[in-house]
Amino acid sequence: MIRPLLTEDALAEIEGMLATLAGIFSDAGYAPVEPAHLFPAETLLELYGEDVRSRAFLFNDPEQGGELCLRPDFTVPVALAHGDGGWERARGYAYHGPVFRRQESGSKRAVEYVQAGLEDFGAEDRAAADAHVFALTLHGLDALSAPGQHVTTGDLSIIFGLLDALDLPEHRAGPLRRHLWRPKRFQRLIQRFSSPAEAPSASRSGLLKAVREGRVAELAMAAGEPVGRRALAEVTARAERLAATQAEAPMPGEQAELISAVLAVKAPMGEALEQLRGIAAAAGVALAPVLDRFEARMAAMVTRGLAPENLNFEAGFGRNLEYYDGFVFEVLAKEGTDHPPLAGGGRYDSITARLGAARPIPAVGAMIRPEAVQAAIRGRA
Repeated sequence: MIRPLLTEDALAEIEGMLATLAGIFSDAGYAPVEPAHLFPAETLLELYGEDVRSRAFLFNDPEQGGELCLRPDFTVPVALAHGDGGWERARGYAYHGPVFRRQESGSKRAVEYVQAGLEDFGAEDRAAADAHVFALTLHGLDALSAPGQHVTTGDLSIIFGLLDALDLPEHRAGPLRRHLWRPKRFQRLIQRFSSPAEAPSASRSGLLKAVREGRVAELAMAAGEPVGRRALAEVTARAERLAATQAEAPMPGEQAELISAVLAVKAPMGEALEQLRGIAAAAGVALAPVLDRFEARMAAMVTRGLAPENLNFEAGFGRNLEYYDGFVFEVLAKEGTDHPPLAGGGRYDSITARLGAARPIPAVGAMIRPEAVQAAIRGRA
């Protein structure tokens, strides 16, 4: 729905929350930034993943051509601004303002809402930076008098590390990485990769035969005028991948079971770490580096006054933005399941290289939704 008109009192309350958060972030050393509302759509949407792409507001650009996109969040815009000044700097930024996302038909959630948050770049001690951003987020919620909260944490680097350790072919590992955020689709992929390849259709059989005989170009030319933008080389490469997949043996059952066992871990942080170490040791897979980082992050949280033993960890938890690749977290109100998240964030080192950095730059951030906090306080959905 369209964002409802805020009363004078509600608007003053939101502005007060934003001022409180700005003060907290400024005191912690984060410089205020104010990115533009509109960006070239291609720049943003290829980084956010299909869930956000389908919810973006797009507009034709009458001057430059192409499309413009209303920012769906602040992370990529702030990262672009940081990169413009030099990726290798260690710098933190704070922001607040509206973001825009389409909602499902009939949803009570507004398509425009306010976020306030911070982004931290270049801190090589990733565990300490994760704990710092996480602690500041919880402190911000407390300062806003947010009601009882349910916090879920995860660490995407664990499952990514497992996929690397299993040495899966890229045509299997790639889709699994992309769809980790969508549990049902992820499980369908595991089931498909673990099963013998289905018998190809008649048309697919002809294509596979052409691959074996080196006649893909001939087959494509015989099909008539090309449709779409794919070059013949791309078509050939795709056909060759299909042929390799068709001939490949299914994923061993023990690999599928191991992936499922890791993703099933749900426990307080300390217990989860021990479970994961036990699973890795029993399977003989090298997960020590990512699990050591998990342990270091817990220790850093303790120094920030947090109690990891009281924090829920889910190995299969990931937020709905595909750029996250490490520690992730989300905070919900305990009461009122219709409320959107009060806050959330995580680590996204890899996106910096896709945006132009010479190497993946340490990057972690978080956002708080004052309007969601306000709604939770007032007990409305």
